Amino acid sequence: MTLLIVSVLLVAYLLLASERFTNINKAAVAVFAAAAGWVLYICWGSDYVMSRHGGEYMEWLNGATATSAAVKDYIAANIFLRYVGRAAEVVLFLLSTIAIVDVLSINGCFDFFQVWMRTRKSRKYLWMLSVFSLLLSANLDNLTTSVMMVAVMMKVVSQHRYRLVYGSAIVVSANFGGAMTVIGDPLGLVVWNMSAVSASGLFLRLVIPCLVAWAVTVFLLSRMLPDRMDADRQPLPFRGDDTRLNVGQRVAMLIVGIGGLWFIPTFHSITHLSPFLGALCVLSVLWIVNEIFNRNLPFASSAMADRARTILGSQTLLYVMGMMLAVGVVQEIGVASWLTVRLGDVASNVWLMGAMAGVLSMIIDNMAVGLTFFTLHEAPAAVDADIYWPVIIYFTTFGGNLLLIGSMSGLAFAKLERVSIAWYARKVLPKVMLGGAIGAAVLMTNWVLYKI
Repeated sequence: MTLLIVSVLLVAYLLLASERFTNINKAAVAVFAAAAGWVLYICWGSDYVMSRHGGEYMEWLNGATATSAAVKDYIAANIFLRYVGRAAEVVLFLLSTIAIVDVLSINGCFDFFQVWMRTRKSRKYLWMLSVFSLLLSANLDNLTTSVMMVAVMMKVVSQHRYRLVYGSAIVVSANFGGAMTVIGDPLGLVVWNMSAVSASGLFLRLVIPCLVAWAVTVFLLSRMLPDRMDADRQPLPFRGDDTRLNVGQRVAMLIVGIGGLWFIPTFHSITHLSPFLGALCVLSVLWIVNEIFNRNLPFASSAMADRARTILGSQTLLYVMGMMLAVGVVQEIGVASWLTVRLGDVASNVWLMGAMAGVLSMIIDNMAVGLTFFTLHEAPAAVDADIYWPVIIYFTTFGGNLLLIGSMSGLAFAKLERVSIAWYARKVLPKVMLGGAIGAAVLMTNWVLYKI
């Protein structure tokens, strides 16, 4: 049964790696792997429970007869729900941030970007797009940022070959920007919820390496562009059907939304409550402000609610939930502990583990790879926990940028612009490789100096 459960996860990884060719949505794959894994686990549940939770199970029985139904009740209440709780914390946080972005977008709070980035200098426009993508992804999430900024770029740049360069820079910027903070990428959010890192600690570890990798890559991409470009001057979208906010009100909502997200780490450190509660609090305040500003506009609330449940957001939430539960069942059957022991000295070498995670993230989604390596560290292993988590996050982000199939934001860009993987590998991969390698050297140097 253990081999069967592991096989389900391996097949899921194979389908994730081949999504670009099979067109099977990774959210569907993740949800199926989670459901199948836990169903198989509970079919052989008595052996797993007695081998890993025997004492707790007998205490839970409190003298009652150990029956098949009792084992299933114990698994459902004491094992399965623990993993559901971990996944739900991340999903509820992402749901809140997606809704916050939708409220701000509906009210035109991001329309300023189209005004601020008006230029015919192609390289200047690339840097502006990249900087905004980096900053937004550090505060929102990399997938939402990528889709939003690619949509802005497509309205301005008419030539497809240049849109490929701009879009690649957006994806790289969003991924490295999201990796710097605990709220910018689901992996950072997972380890933050596990109390494995602090928000400030992760930022201080990764901010310089990510900025270096980002700047080098964007600089190299800028050399692919001419000095000037033909830009389409699109007027700002008419939002009379959705909102009637003036500039001051839009700025106020932007401050409430983004400023509230900045406050979430402080909320968590003060209350010790799950970060998703802070995100829900920010959403509720922003929602109230939205209602006040749009109080004379019919159906403003229903429009916001409809946009908050976009297909993209639903797929992201289902994918994260599915992968966390699928990896969780493999961890529960003891495979992570077994594999860590078999890896021996390799498992204790943080940098070698990071390199392995980066290579796998090229072809498998970096979220799935990161979760897998997190479970290896949760099992007994002689690793330096202070650097292990930042290294895995950095290298999975680095590897996810090497090919479009390695990250959700890359796949979204590939679908929007129909980008060829061969073109990306030929034109962009070498630049990302150089920038990421320099960033990795900076990360290692900082750690060596810190140890000294």
